[in-house]
Amino acid sequence: MCRMKTRTPGRTPAGLLVVWVLSRALLLLCVFKVIVVPGPDVTSDVHVIYHGWFDVLRTGTFPLNDVTWQYPPAAAMAILSPALLPFLEYAAAFFLLAFLADAVVLLMLLYVSERQGKSRRGTWVWVVGLPLLGQTVYARYDVMVTAVAIAALLAAARHPKAAGVFAAIGAMVKVWPALLLLGTRRGRATRETWGTALLTAGVLLFAFTVSMPGAADFLTSQKDRGTEVESLGALVFHVARQFGWNGSVQFNYGSMEFIGPHVGVVSTLAQVLTVLAFGWLLLWRFKARAWQSATLADAGLTAVLLFTTTSRVISPQYMVWLVGVAAVCMLFRDSRMALPVCLVLAATFVTFLEFPLYFGNVVSSDPLGVTLLFVRNGLLVVASLSACRRLWRATVTEPRLAERRGPVPAQPARDDTVPTP
Repeated sequence: MCRMKTRTPGRTPAGLLVVWVLSRALLLLCVFKVIVVPGPDVTSDVHVIYHGWFDVLRTGTFPLNDVTWQYPPAAAMAILSPALLPFLEYAAAFFLLAFLADAVVLLMLLYVSERQGKSRRGTWVWVVGLPLLGQTVYARYDVMVTAVAIAALLAAARHPKAAGVFAAIGAMVKVWPALLLLGTRRGRATRETWGTALLTAGVLLFAFTVSMPGAADFLTSQKDRGTEVESLGALVFHVARQFGWNGSVQFNYGSMEFIGPHVGVVSTLAQVLTVLAFGWLLLWRFKARAWQSATLADAGLTAVLLFTTTSRVISPQYMVWLVGVAAVCMLFRDSRMALPVCLVLAATFVTFLEFPLYFGNVVSSDPLGVTLLFVRNGLLVVASLSACRRLWRATVTEPRLAERRGPVPAQPARDDTVPTP
């Protein structure tokens, strides 16, 4: 008798859960300062800035005239979320909610990999990749946004309207999840996903606008931002400092930025690169001829990589986005993003080295700090270019070549059975 071997969902590997529990316990010990990590206190944003926003937001208004508030209106939900745990101090509640968002992502990835027969590689990418960034993971609300974005990606195949809702909520919290919609399959899937996303975003924006003053300020809040010291463009000034450039580093718009001659030019060039990246993505979407199960996630990772790498600001927490989308890519066996994902994981660890461990070296542009930035940003550049090339080949070049070759001639059926005497 001939039996077809099929893969049946197995039990979750104990090793995966052990790694998750131990690594997350370590992150919690760090944010609660049981273990003190050298460098700047990454939890100060929660204790001071987030808590300050919390006090303002619960009065029914956005932080008006506060240049550090540069986020879409639904970000208020993340900042106000510690109110769900009123028995805890604000920062403690925030850290625990960030931990819960991390756990939700784990459960979603486990469900897809174990119940829907996807690869476990994606779950491992999240379990191993996230703690490479250190305690910054739980000291920013980006892990919450990433959980919503991952939900959008995982829902897209079977529930495009739900995917649109999740993507819109994520975009109204921190914009970038909107990029994930660029890879939706043309036709009905795009109409349903994009239509639902636009409707949801419109309803949210209207609701916040009529109920809280300052809801739309995020649209113009970043127009005067400069070049942040960790960005790709900042390498120009880190090198120029070695040759007498007389600019300086100052805390500006919520981050450490270069101030001085030609900073405006480099910032403008970064914006031009971002526009060109968006143009390439639109060209890819127009040229794409084939969609596979991994195309949505692969295109999402490519888009987020391009916009992160070309941004005037590359804050450490941006790596959380990349690790999250990379994890979804690796759930699919037909994903072409294995190399970009490995590069993202390497860049995440180097990011932990440059912030917080050696951030003082980065700010002072000494050889160690500049080297770390060259390595981290170089990894992101290579990952971006590799992702673009692989996405184009999988959806444009190879399908075009297959069309030119024409259909493969049908092979005569083979009878491998042994006749019964």
